[in-house]
Amino acid sequence: VKEITAQTLGIESVLVKQTSNFSRDLGADSLDTTELVMALEDEFIIEISDLEADNIFTVAEATEFIKERLNG
Repeated sequence: VKEITAQTLGIESVLVKQTSNFSRDLGADSLDTTELVMALEDEFIIEISDLEADNIFTVAEATEFIKERLNG
């Protein structure tokens, strides 16, 4: 998740921490967030609804969401 976030946002991966807030800490705007959700969906072969995405603010939350989705 950290690598995908860095690649999507065009930043160094060392700047992405588990506690990083996508907008506040990493500077993501709404378009960046949409692109990030699509990249995560493609990488992990999952679907993330708009409502679910609206409730994911940090790298840790995204990681936990993906783990839960993959584990059923």
